[in-house]
Amino acid sequence: MHLHLTVRSTTISRMQMANNTRERIIDAAKSRFHSRSYADVGIKEICDSAKIQKGSFYHFFPSKRDLVLAVIEDFAHEWADGFVAEAFDPALPPMERFEYLIDAAYFWQKSVKQVHGRMSGCLFGNLALEVSTQDEILRAKLMAVFNQAKTRFQETLDEAIAAGAIKPLDSEQTAEAMLAYLEGMILLAKAQNDPEMLYRLGPAIKSIRIEKQGN
Repeated sequence: MHLHLTVRSTTISRMQMANNTRERIIDAAKSRFHSRSYADVGIKEICDSAKIQKGSFYHFFPSKRDLVLAVIEDFAHEWADGFVAEAFDPALPPMERFEYLIDAAYFWQKSVKQVHGRMSGCLFGNLALEVSTQDEILRAKLMAVFNQAKTRFQETLDEAIAAGAIKPLDSEQTAEAMLAYLEGMILLAKAQNDPEMLYRLGPAIKSIRIEKQGN
């Protein structure tokens, strides 16, 4: 019995160490991919930052693409479970959720600039600009993230319509236009290194509307 418990404890300990190593690699890559670029960051730099050997890296990630896929997944969960979940709290009136989202994006980008001297922009948007014409697998992964955001926007618009808060419209296309506006605004703000642009232009996201065909 004692031997069984010892073996099980050793197995759990190894799993925990493996998970910890994998998370260190992702964390090292995530901040670098976000603040710089996918192409600019090398595997050696990531290994040095995570304090691991290259052999350990390739044990978890056969290629740099596999790593960035994991980074996208990790950041998407962090994004969805963090300020996006707070912004789209069902307790908030539907259209106020968009205001909360813009405020959260603004304060996040502003805080990044205060710490690093420049905006980092949106990780998903940054990667889409860099790799979507070069790697179909990465493009599809990023589109899945954008589609999840569009669905959240659409569900909120449908709820607002049902509550009589806004007039009927094409919620799917309006959601897509809102997402495009948000990503484009973040891109321009990053180009100007001016998070205040989000504060100035952000509220206009609620005025975007695309009528249903035939209306």
